[in-house]
Amino acid sequence: MENQLYSQAKAVLEELFEKACLNKGDTVVVGCSTSEITGSVIGTNSAPLVAQAVFEGLYDFAKEKEIYLAFQCCEHLNRAIVIEKAALPFAERVNVIPQPKAGGSMAACAYNGFEDPLVVEEIKADAGIDIGFTLIGMHLKKVAVPLRLENNKIGEALVLAARTRPKFIGGVRAVYDDSLL
Repeated sequence: MENQLYSQAKAVLEELFEKACLNKGDTVVVGCSTSEITGSVIGTNSAPLVAQAVFEGLYDFAKEKEIYLAFQCCEHLNRAIVIEKAALPFAERVNVIPQPKAGGSMAACAYNGFEDPLVVEEIKADAGIDIGFTLIGMHLKKVAVPLRLENNKIGEALVLAARTRPKFIGGVRAVYDDSLL
């Protein structure tokens, strides 16, 4: 099962990378319910081994493409974010170490799996993956654009994705850069 979860997670991030036109240095926020992946109701069946398989699939691809992953903690930690310090070298750190039942299995896995983890209260990511309806919108840049993925399941959990784009400002006379859409 872990090999399948690894492959599904990697395929989701590969597809998001292409459809969102991500670049080196961009950040993808990931919300993940391991309970939902195993077919349980969110928050009822924390599964560290499931988290490990999904984390590895995502992290391997992220390292290859030189993008950053940011993992959202559950509501017990106010949806704080676990990220590599290199992604936010001047961020204001909060003092917490995510655990499977306080932060979630995925956030705990990321904290232990990153080279130099950092927990912050919030970020503004370039794109996002929501595995099991974890509500990642608060950590995306202002204008989020939903993406339909063909790879829309990891285990039993549905996967939603989004990219962001710069805000349109101006009015009827404004001219916009189509490459930023």
